[in-house]
Formats: sequence, C-alpha cells, structure tokens
Amino acid sequence: MWWGVAAALLANVFISCGFVLEKRALSALPELSVKRPARLVRVLLSSPLWLAGCLSLGLGFAAQLVCYRTLPLAAAQGILVSGLVLLILLSSRFLGERLSVREMAGVGAILASLAMIVLSLDSEADTVSKSAPAGRFLLIALPSLAAGVWLYLAAELRARRRHRIPTTGIAYGVGVGFLYGVSSLTIKGVSGLVSGPDPLGTAADLLASPYPYTLLFTGAAGLVMSQAALQRCRASLIVPVCTTANCLHAVAAGTFVFGEPLPDDAPRLLLRLGGIALAVSVLLALPRHDEPAPGTGTEAEPGSGAGPGEGPVRDGTPEPGPVRALGPAPGTAPAPGSAAGPGPPREPAALPPTPVPTPDRGGPAS
Repeated sequence: MWWGVAAALLANVFISCGFVLEKRALSALPELSVKRPARLVRVLLSSPLWLAGCLSLGLGFAAQLVCYRTLPLAAAQGILVSGLVLLILLSSRFLGERLSVREMAGVGAILASLAMIVLSLDSEADTVSKSAPAGRFLLIALPSLAAGVWLYLAAELRARRRHRIPTTGIAYGVGVGFLYGVSSLTIKGVSGLVSGPDPLGTAADLLASPYPYTLLFTGAAGLVMSQAALQRCRASLIVPVCTTANCLHAVAAGTFVFGEPLPDDAPRLLLRLGGIALAVSVLLALPRHDEPAPGTGTEAEPGSGAGPGEGPVRDGTPEPGPVRALGPAPGTAPAPGSAAGPGPPREPAALPPTPVPTPDRGGPAS
C-alpha cells in the first residue's frame, strides 16, 4: 500500500511539471480553438517544449496506474490533490504567476489534508476493488462525458459575446474536470485488468471492456479542451478548478461504480473524510480572479487614454462620461481678467432699437 502512496506522489511531480511545461509552450503559440481541432493538434506537435510536457503527463498517468491498483480510490484521489502544492510553487517560479496570501494558506492546508489521508490508510483493513460491471461504469461515464462537453462549449459561447463578463476559467475547469473524472475511473478499471503473466488475455479483456474506448475519447477531447483553456487562463487557476471537479466526481462516482467501502472504525473514517473535505474546500476557496494591476481603477486616470466625453475603458470600449466644456457658453461674457480662448471671432451683440420721438414724449410732431 505504501508503494501506492509513493506512486501517487511521483504522479504529482510528473503531472505538475507537465502542466507547467505545456503552459510555457502555449504562451508562445498562436491562439488555439476547439473549432479547429486538426490545426490545434498540428500546432501543438510542432512545439518541442509542449511535447516534453506531454511526455511528463504521460509518465504521471502511468504512475497513477500503480496508485489506483494499490490504494482505495478515495484515498488515491486525496493524495493526488496534494499535487496542487507543487503546481502553485512551480507556477510562481517559472510562469511568473503571483501567489496571494490565500493561496499560500491553501498550500499549508492541503499538506495537512495529505497527512490526514495517509494516517487513515490501513493495508489490512482497506479493500481495493479490481473491477466494476461494465453497465454500472457506462451508467456514470456517458452522462458525465456529455455534461463535461456541454459545460465547456457553453463557456466558449459565453466567451465570444461582445459584452461579456471576463472569463474566470471556472466553467472551463469544471468541464475538463468531468472528462478527467471519467478518465480516473477508466484508469482505475484498466489497472484492475492489467496482469503480467498473460498479456494476450489482458489485451482481450481490455478490448472487450468499455475502458479503452472511453480512455481514447477522454484523451482526445481532454487534449483539445484542456490546451485551449490552459492557454487562456492561469495554470494556477484552471488546474485547481479542474482538480476539484475531478476529485469530487471520482470519489462520488467511483465509490458507487467499484463498490469500495469506507473505513469501518470511526477515527480512520473521520481522518479519511476530513482530509478529502479539507482538500476540496481549499480548492473551492482559492481565488478565481486575478487581482487588478495597480492603476486600473474604475475611474479614468490622467493619461489613461480616455478623451473628453469618454468614461473609463472597459473590455476595450470607452463608456460615455460627462462632457467637458472647452470654453464659456455662447452668448456669455468672459469673466473679468480672463483671456479669450482660441476660436472664431464673435459678432458684436446687437444694440436695442432707438425709440421714435412722439408728441407725448416731447419730440417734434410729424
């Protein structure tokens, strides 16, 4: 069982490094879109740095096979969540993504949750399931895949609206997280079918199961969707949201699909559930918005580019503001001692008409 803990920690190293390498590569690539998947894959394959990140992720998924084979699914997911600690540190060091106070506090809390989950393990009492009925697996996998794709496409449509709220990455992360949650269940199922002595029998069992086909779909769709989302959002923002959805889905659905019981005794049960709840709560509490840069308030600053009659610039469009008067209103005399501003010469004001003399007013009679 302790080999499973070591494999989970090694998977965290490979996966976190893979995400950072891919993010560095994506920052130098042209904009990617899920509407052109062939172009997206072609652009990605042309980047050696991205290929290195993809290889690192592949090694991480291979380490997960060992983890799922030797640990209960709930415990494995709780340890894999701790990879967020390394991801945040690497993102700060190599991607220049700033760590907030809340993110630093989250790192310590996730380490505490990791310790709680490890203390809840018992190699003699814990049951590790090796297989699941195909019908029960598909009952969970197919709706989850449909929900993940729908959430992602809905986020794409909202992001393309002209007057939109700035994208936070939550919808992208939840959509990709549903796909990765199904992928975690698939890897768990594959790990139970893999056996060394009979490779031909193992291959036949795999082809007869739904696991290779769901793994192929989640791998292809997850590649296209995750890379487009990772290019648009911070790695330290999109990955925690994705990890949260993945963990919740895998623990809730996996317990039903594989039928792995929770610990019987109360202390280990509290440690197991408390550690998972703490890790998930930390991920949900992480900030979802980048802090605004200094000098980007809601009011226009001098030199901000807003001209007369324009308010603050939001989403690239200046909002209407109060019109600034350039001089005195027409027909108004300038204040004493003030200099007349530039402009066309004004005509002198018309004098009132001279009254005509009449006998009543003492004038000569006509």
